[in-house]
Amino acid sequence: MTRTTVSALVALALGLSATAALAQDCPEGLPTVEPGKLTMSINATIPPRQYIDSSGNLQGLHPDLGNEIAKRLCLEPVYMNVGFEVQIPGLANTRWDMINTGMYYNPDRAKIMRMVPYVVNALAIVVERGNPLGVQGYDDLAGQPVGTEIAGFADNLIRTINEEQVAKGMESMQIQAFNTFAEAFAALGAGQVKAVFGPDATAAYYAERGSFDVGASGLNPGLPSSFGFDGQTGEELAEAVAQVLRDMVEDGTYN
Repeated sequence: MTRTTVSALVALALGLSATAALAQDCPEGLPTVEPGKLTMSINATIPPRQYIDSSGNLQGLHPDLGNEIAKRLCLEPVYMNVGFEVQIPGLANTRWDMINTGMYYNPDRAKIMRMVPYVVNALAIVVERGNPLGVQGYDDLAGQPVGTEIAGFADNLIRTINEEQVAKGMESMQIQAFNTFAEAFAALGAGQVKAVFGPDATAAYYAERGSFDVGASGLNPGLPSSFGFDGQTGEELAEAVAQVLRDMVEDGTYN
């Protein structure tokens, strides 16, 4: 998928127009948890989108996006690196202003928070070097130990797919959910699992840096990731962030 195509899809998801005007001034009086700051929750365990580098610094696409958004809103970016399972409750309890962790959009979540989509994704299956099982898709995982990150979209999806395959008479996968994708890939390297199921970009990242291959990629394409805001108090901030994204598409920064 080209950058132009991705930009077009996200533009469509955001309802952007080709004539979106660039913001001239910083919004004033945006309601945030801490005045002058944009506090964002993030789960820095999914490289290259969000991770901690060897120097202990937060890196990746999502911090880059968050920093640019905060700059254009004249706010200081602040990150809370926490597990995904606490991010939605923390938003409701005003621990942070915004979820910036690559959260997949779904209708159930949209009922409890304001969601602003900004990118489309796909999923992948990473296997041992040489792909000894010949994995090309979900069917090839039947009966095999499969790792993923706990409580995330990939975890829920692979369990749903497994249930559908078992209903067809196929052998059940042995799904193991790890605290982070880093732990899942460590288990793959140690032979504890035969495949890891997760985001396409993360699969490519680990495959390039470890003794792994990508067995299948581009699975379930078109999944939108979204920023999340409180459904009761986050409307103004969500609209401001959506406008920043429009501006970034218009001036080329998004690409």
